[in-house]
Amino acid sequence: MKGLYFSLAILFLFMSCKNDSENPSEETTALNYPITKKVDTVDTYFGEKVPDPYRWLEDDRSEETAEWVKEENKVTFDYLSQIPYREDLKNKLSDLWNYEKLSSPFTEGNYIYFAKNDGLQNQYVYYRKKGENGEEQVFLDPNKFSEDGTISLSTMSFTEDGSLLAYAISEGGSDWRKVIVLDTETLEQIGDTLKDIKFSGVSWYKNDGFYYSSYDKPKGSELSAKTDQHKVYYHKLGTPQSEDELIFGGTPEQKHRYLGARVTKDNKYLIISASISTSGNKLFIKDLSSPNSKWVAIIGTDESDTNVIDNVGSKLYLITDKDAPNRRLVTVDATNPTPENWVDVIPETEFVLNPSTGGGYLFAEYMEDAVSKVLQYDYDGKLVREVELPGIGNAGGFGGKKEDTIDYYSFTNYYTPASIYKFDYKTGTSELYWTPQIQFDSNDFESKQVFYNSKDGTKVPMIITYKKGLELDGKNPTILYGYGGFNVSQYPSFSITNALWLQEGGVYAVANLRGGGEYGKTWHDAGTKMQKQNVFDDFIAAAEYLIDNNYTSKKYLAIRGGSNGGLLVGATMTQRPDLMQVALPAVGVMDMLRYHTFTAGAGWAYDYGTSEDNKEMFSYLKGYSPVHNVKPGVEYPATLVTTGDHDDRVVPAHSFKFAAELQEKQAGSNPVLIRIETDAGHGAGTPVSKTIEQYADIFAFTLYNMGYKVLPSKTKENIKG
Repeated sequence: MKGLYFSLAILFLFMSCKNDSENPSEETTALNYPITKKVDTVDTYFGEKVPDPYRWLEDDRSEETAEWVKEENKVTFDYLSQIPYREDLKNKLSDLWNYEKLSSPFTEGNYIYFAKNDGLQNQYVYYRKKGENGEEQVFLDPNKFSEDGTISLSTMSFTEDGSLLAYAISEGGSDWRKVIVLDTETLEQIGDTLKDIKFSGVSWYKNDGFYYSSYDKPKGSELSAKTDQHKVYYHKLGTPQSEDELIFGGTPEQKHRYLGARVTKDNKYLIISASISTSGNKLFIKDLSSPNSKWVAIIGTDESDTNVIDNVGSKLYLITDKDAPNRRLVTVDATNPTPENWVDVIPETEFVLNPSTGGGYLFAEYMEDAVSKVLQYDYDGKLVREVELPGIGNAGGFGGKKEDTIDYYSFTNYYTPASIYKFDYKTGTSELYWTPQIQFDSNDFESKQVFYNSKDGTKVPMIITYKKGLELDGKNPTILYGYGGFNVSQYPSFSITNALWLQEGGVYAVANLRGGGEYGKTWHDAGTKMQKQNVFDDFIAAAEYLIDNNYTSKKYLAIRGGSNGGLLVGATMTQRPDLMQVALPAVGVMDMLRYHTFTAGAGWAYDYGTSEDNKEMFSYLKGYSPVHNVKPGVEYPATLVTTGDHDDRVVPAHSFKFAAELQEKQAGSNPVLIRIETDAGHGAGTPVSKTIEQYADIFAFTLYNMGYKVLPSKTKENIKG
């Protein structure tokens, strides 16, 4: 009788933990989406009329839009509150997050500076000390900028002697910045706070003042109105911002969407990078030692990307992809700097070059199929050594001042939290400087790199990370992540949120799609404009690989991406709604016909093209634009759209309109929700507390719609018990 009872108990456990029951979303309160009104706005493109029924949601200042946001959030959070393990995930993520984190140290003036977070602080705190064994003291604490942590530190720039600091802050996640100058000894503010600065660095000229970039404040909403003409200004310390001198931009021949200004370390040259798009730039130089010097074009066309990384007197060191898709390092004299005079220092190789400088050396950083390789050269291009790294993974952060004798770099991969290593420039030796104490055992996990064929036969790499001993039974909850755009490479790096997913038995896969920069300009261009569909095909093929090889199956697959990756998810789920169970588009570019009319969106045209270019480009964009490809009567995957109300990079109207289309046309019972974070932008600077809540909600939604009534880890514990 005792044996029979035991058997029945085991049977009950298996039944109670089974995940292929009815859709759990049916067990929650039925979803009653807000009624989203439709308007009769119609745009005409090359004779074709295109309705835009949710155009009114683009007005981020209207009370009507605010009420819609409120009602949508109410539906979303009511749904999420019914997921039984939502709070458990939040607590687990909080516990996992609660460990000390440290940035690589750097030297400015008489101090060594570093950033530290004691665990759950919303923002990192900057500390400093005099020498390696000096006493640590708080230098700058962004947590005191606001009570809720929504004001963040974005840029720091010290004078060469370290006596002054200019730092920029972001409020509510906006790209608009304020700049404050501090005396680093007294910690007193110097002069007034500069306002309305956007997409800008801060570059000091001696200790007298600095160069920065911004736009004229737009008419209409500062969070969505178009910003089209960037300008470079010089701010002299002790004078009001209204008297700042316009240095570059503001004329028809100098009209660019993005301008960056940088003074060389010896204060001899001012370099201006000028772009109309996110790829390709012109480069200009001015001799600051000569008051009447003119601007000289180093390169006067924007068909390549070229930038100055250092100089020795009049000898400039440039990194360029001109005539070198994988980039090369060249030198040229500033008096005659045009391309025909360039001389290779580090020639192009089969892998993409990312150079840096420090200690009087050049460092050539490569990713060979997502594995770091670092070579050290002298300034004549002579190889000194290959830097011996701690293992197979991603090393980053090489670079320092010429007079430095040591450097610090980080080393990580998808399952190894970043540790900091101390590097001796002369000997080339590395030693462990700091490693985190986290409740995550990297030894329990592994990554595997695979190469799969895309639709056109192109081989695409993907790294799949999971717990050792994973059973390939097609039932593993899996998140497939991708980006595929803007020459941005996806390198292995540790994420606390992904660590929780892995601990729960999840698989995390990252595909290195075309449109990214993993294999240079050729790889990037293969995913742009009329070839953008390659990116979606690469992502679809990645999902099919995971399913065909039994890592997962349709029921246990979620796709995720943010920004351009949000577009990726939106296009993939509308083209292949049968492929995944859950879709997680974050801050996505969803309206491809109008993206260029908001903020700095027109600068993305190198990757996308615009609907105004020509009829062929318009038709191509309309063919994959997520907002325009939601069809009635189609069962789309369970979808959680996420965005922030202060996102002025990819305005939230993209997500609003996409969610409205999906809610109107969704067939079947899969939920379509939008989670709109208040006082949050595109992602950078988001407080830790908000990040934890957001990812707990994302993971809860994902697992719940995969059929999990309890967490996967609990399921396996129960079965083992």
